[in-house]
Amino acid sequence: MNNKLKVGSLYAGVGGICQGFINAGNQLEWANEIDKYACITYRNNFTHKLYEEDIFKLDPKEVEPIDILAGGFPCQPFSIAGFRKGFEDERGNHFFRIIHFAEILKPKVIFLENVKNLVSHDEGKTLKIIKSTLETLGYTVHFKVLNSKDYGNIPQNRERIYIVAFKKDENGEDIYGRYFNFPKAINLDVKIKDLLEDNNEERYYYREDKKIYGELSKGVKSKDTVYQWRRHYVRENKQNVCPTLTANMGTGGHNVPIILTDNGIRKLTPSECFRLQGYSIEYKLPDISQAQLYKQAGNSVTVAVIERLAKEIQSAIMLGDSNIQNDKQSA
Repeated sequence: MNNKLKVGSLYAGVGGICQGFINAGNQLEWANEIDKYACITYRNNFTHKLYEEDIFKLDPKEVEPIDILAGGFPCQPFSIAGFRKGFEDERGNHFFRIIHFAEILKPKVIFLENVKNLVSHDEGKTLKIIKSTLETLGYTVHFKVLNSKDYGNIPQNRERIYIVAFKKDENGEDIYGRYFNFPKAINLDVKIKDLLEDNNEERYYYREDKKIYGELSKGVKSKDTVYQWRRHYVRENKQNVCPTLTANMGTGGHNVPIILTDNGIRKLTPSECFRLQGYSIEYKLPDISQAQLYKQAGNSVTVAVIERLAKEIQSAIMLGDSNIQNDKQSA
């Protein structure tokens, strides 16, 4: 039985969700992304069809049929850093655009990723609407908040909610979702230093001529963890993992996490940030601005977590299809 599922990816960014499903043995049919710089990075690493356009202009009737519809839809309306407007923010309508794609394509699985705050947003009403909308469309819904350091063996403290919805059959039977389980937590044995590179480019280093060097030199003492500059002081991550990478790393200043190396105190490089999102060393970063690369890393997902989820989805589909086949043979 062929267990390679066909995947379509909305809001693909630089391909974190796509890469996770590919790593699990699935086939990407197409992806959609509007940001031109993200598309440059995406095309640098993938060869399947990429629709570089506004999702509201992309016709779901024109894309290839798929088994899994995936989307890390815009999180700003639900994030702690945002204004918490949820569906009142026009970006909240992106969820319903995904639903429109699902109505047309009727995938076996809808896979969504968003910020942890989606769970508590508007006293839980936002998540309740998302869940009920998917159920009305004929899906069973599973959701859970997973931390990259606990579920991806990646030393980054990154909590995200993952929503996995399985299509019921025409009789309303949950043929796939009943077999699905979220992956179990695993021990973190990858250390920050395992993902660092030998980089001596001066642009990443803080030297004595930098304004905050004095404070950094007093606070940045260990080579085993990651630090942040917080306006007037240095914050050390006591868990010896990287704090959540954010898109505002691309806005300059001291938003990029800081480490201590043999050559001095420096920022993480863009490629190190990608490694801390679970991208392999073979993943190619294009010749675009550092600001865009930092932003892309912060906006991405942790590939290793997606891969584990994809394998669980794959297993549930295989069991469901096998059960259907057995029923046909015994009929």
